[in-house]
Amino acid sequence: MKQLYLLLLFLLSFFSYSQDVLWEKSYGGQHADYLFDAQPTADYGFILAGSSLSNKTGNKTDDNHGDLDYWIWKMNEKGDLDWQKSIGGSGFDLLQSIKITRDGGFILAGTSGSSQGFQKKEDCKGITDFWVIKLDASGQEQWQRTIGGSGQDELLCAFQTKDGGYILGGSSSSNPPLNDRLDSKSPATTPTDLYNKSEKSRGNMDYWVVKLDKEGVIQWQKTYGGQYADLLRSMEQTSDNGYILAGYSSSPVSGDKTVANKGVGDFWILKINDVGEIQWQNAYGADGDDQPYVIKQTFDGGYIVGGNSNSKNPLTSLGGIVSNGTDYWILRLDPEGGVIWSKTYDFGKVDILTSLVENNDHTYLIGGYAQGEMKNNSKSVLSKAQGLVAKEKDGINDYMALKIDDKGEELWNKTVGSGGEDILRKLIETRDGGYLMAGTSNSSSSKDKNSNIGGNDFWVVKLKDKEKIEKKKSNIEAIPNPAATFTNIIIGFDYESGSATLVDVSGRILQHLDIKNRTVPIDLSRYPEGIYIINVKTDVKTDSVKIIKSVK
Repeated sequence: MKQLYLLLLFLLSFFSYSQDVLWEKSYGGQHADYLFDAQPTADYGFILAGSSLSNKTGNKTDDNHGDLDYWIWKMNEKGDLDWQKSIGGSGFDLLQSIKITRDGGFILAGTSGSSQGFQKKEDCKGITDFWVIKLDASGQEQWQRTIGGSGQDELLCAFQTKDGGYILGGSSSSNPPLNDRLDSKSPATTPTDLYNKSEKSRGNMDYWVVKLDKEGVIQWQKTYGGQYADLLRSMEQTSDNGYILAGYSSSPVSGDKTVANKGVGDFWILKINDVGEIQWQNAYGADGDDQPYVIKQTFDGGYIVGGNSNSKNPLTSLGGIVSNGTDYWILRLDPEGGVIWSKTYDFGKVDILTSLVENNDHTYLIGGYAQGEMKNNSKSVLSKAQGLVAKEKDGINDYMALKIDDKGEELWNKTVGSGGEDILRKLIETRDGGYLMAGTSNSSSSKDKNSNIGGNDFWVVKLKDKEKIEKKKSNIEAIPNPAATFTNIIIGFDYESGSATLVDVSGRILQHLDIKNRTVPIDLSRYPEGIYIINVKTDVKTDSVKIIKSVK
């Protein structure tokens, strides 16, 4: 009786954190569309990024140019389309990352095997190259760069750095295209030579990091690797203006690697300074295969890293044990890489972690997907009681969300799925206090999914946290503010038509725009620094916001 009472208390506490599905949407054409990243935007909407094989079918409005093209989908908070964009050459273009820049625009990062043509402005330098594109707030291209060596270069991420430039992170098996001249440090003879790889490969694949200035010109680049395979999976700028790198390594002590492997493959984490010099490194793992996917610096200057482990032996001093299959593995590290705590989380036969963020209250939101038979334990019983997707007989192949506290203790989990394979790539907390689950699904309508378009679609699910009070939206706001070039006017209500007017402090009209969207980009680049006013008049209401134009 006492055990039943304790279980009921636990059930009640668990139910208090339950989430509701507000809406779910599928985006794509009749063939295959793969989502790899998603970001919340200032207008309470989202931008999705991935690659597409589809022509102009379904809700895709552009034909495909090659094997795969970059495909971006900007939507409002209800999941409805604001705009979409397809970018590619005649070959293979795989978009892996999109990040928002300070001017309200976007930096796109991916891998290209395309030659010059269509939207691709430079030929491929090797088998595949880094391909990075800068867009403004309205989605128009500002510049692009093709960067590579003689072999295989795979760009995983890019983001704007504190100095206004950009950092690119990926993996490379390339050598410089012109070994003799580059090794002798002779000057580049053509502009495209500036975007060649400058260091030889250490082994099979190496980490490759490239620093750009604000115009996309290379400032420095560094290669890190050992004898075998070293694959960069995640990178973030740290509070000291350096960078933390996390990836997978099967290399022994060799090349740049000074720590031995503990199993088949380990987490290999490097801390570098602002010019790419290694400050410390460490390997984390056990007897099996341990694959990291995300690293973040935490509020206290330490780090949290998430990935997967199929190691069978206890993780010794790290804590945690993997009993069966592949599980989520989370490590909390101090600023020097020492382990504070280590936890594993087991939901299905195979659990793949793909997303991890720290919330403002120092809890952590973890996303991924679970495959195989759901574990027959209290977690699956609780999930069933909440109406979640958990089938002992048929198994699961679904999105998985997990929230933990700052000690690694589970607060809640949520599974959302269709009847097919659902691969979650990004889980984020949204401006209104809810959550967005974004990934790829190959299923027709079933379970939590109400529609499908092609073989694989972008599939997005919006959750509402019933414990959180929804934040009240401002009628009008400007982001960023102060602004150096672009600012975005965010209108917090629905309307049919309207206009926006930019005026200076004397009341002189500088710009007048007809508007119909909730986000209105305003170009301030040709005006001197100072204070400006944006007046917005719609068929619903009229309001204004003050903007500060700065030089940086």
